[in-house]
Amino acid sequence: MTCSRLVILAAVCALSCPALAFAQEDDPDRDLQLSQPDFTVVNLPTTLRVPRYKSAFRVTHRFARPLGVGTFSELVEDLFGLDNGAQIGLVYRFGIMRGTQIGIYRTSNRTIEFFAEYNALQQRDNGVIGLNVIGTIEGLDNFTESYSPAIGVVVSRELGSHGALYFEPIWVNNSNPLPSELVEDNSTFLIGLGARLRIRPTVYLVGEFIPRVGYDPGVTYGSFGIEKRAGGHVFQLNFSNGIGTTMAQLARGGTGTEDWYIGFNISRKFF
Repeated sequence: MTCSRLVILAAVCALSCPALAFAQEDDPDRDLQLSQPDFTVVNLPTTLRVPRYKSAFRVTHRFARPLGVGTFSELVEDLFGLDNGAQIGLVYRFGIMRGTQIGIYRTSNRTIEFFAEYNALQQRDNGVIGLNVIGTIEGLDNFTESYSPAIGVVVSRELGSHGALYFEPIWVNNSNPLPSELVEDNSTFLIGLGARLRIRPTVYLVGEFIPRVGYDPGVTYGSFGIEKRAGGHVFQLNFSNGIGTTMAQLARGGTGTEDWYIGFNISRKFF
C-alpha cells in the first residue's frame, strides 16, 4: 500500500470516529498534573480530579512495629519492622461525572470507608486555588457498627509545576468508638495541613501535619515521605507517628511522639 493511500485511510478513520480521535484532547482531566500526581498526599486527599468514567486504585501499607522500640540491632533483625504485622488498605475510586468521584476504602482491621469528592473550583480556571468538597462515612467490622461520618473541604494552592500546598478543615463525627466509656466529646475537627514538593522531574517530597480540636486522644498526627512517579504509577515510602489512614483513624491521632512507623503507598491510574 502506497504512502498516499495510508494517509487517505487514516483520514477516513478519523472522520468516521471523531470521538475516538479527539477524546483525550477534549478532557483536560486526563492530562498529567505535575503539581498533583496523586489523589492523596500521604493520607489526606488532594484536589486532583478523576476523569469521567475513569478510575484509580491504591494500596496503603503501614508496618505496626515502631522504629524506636528496642535496640538498633533488634530493629535491623526485624528488617526495620517489615517482619512484623501491618495494617493494609485497598482503595478504588471512580469518576462518576465531570469533577465528581466516589470510592471505597477497606483496611485490614475490617474498617470500610465510603467517600465522595466534588471539585468546586480549579486553579487552572481561577488562577488562585483549587477547592474540593469531601464527604466520607466509615464503619467498623466491615461497616456493621460504630459509623463515623465526616465532611470538609480540601483547599489546594499549586506552585506551578513544583508541587502544591493544602489546607483541609474536616469535621469527623463519632471519632470516639466508645464515647460512654472514655470522654463526653464524640467529634473531632481536623485542621489538615499538607505539602508536596517536586525535587526532580519524577520525584517528590511529601508531608502532612494534622492538629485537632474536640476529641483528640493520642498525639498530633504527622507524616512525611518521598515518592516516585512512573507513568500511571506513584510509589511512595512514608514515615508516620501512627498507622491510621481513614478519617476517623486520623482523628484519633498518633500513638506517640517517639513512635514512628514505616509504610508505603502504591497508586495506579487507569487513564
